[in-house]
Amino acid sequence: MPLVDIQLIEGVFDTSQKQDMIRKVTDAMVAIEGEAMRGVTWVRVHELPGGNWAIGGKSLSAADVKGMQRKSA
Repeated sequence: MPLVDIQLIEGVFDTSQKQDMIRKVTDAMVAIEGEAMRGVTWVRVHELPGGNWAIGGKSLSAADVKGMQRKSA
């Protein structure tokens, strides 16, 4: 039984986007191991408050991440 954890900064993704992540990760496991994996693949989404996540020693907020997304688009 695969268990996949996705960790996110709270407020970056909406409910629909998180459901899409869960569906696509499950589909990826099914693509690798076959349809029998669908019913036993667990996906958990963990959201951490802004400031509890850092890159390069700099704490990030949801606004920081959204700013990075806009720059790369």
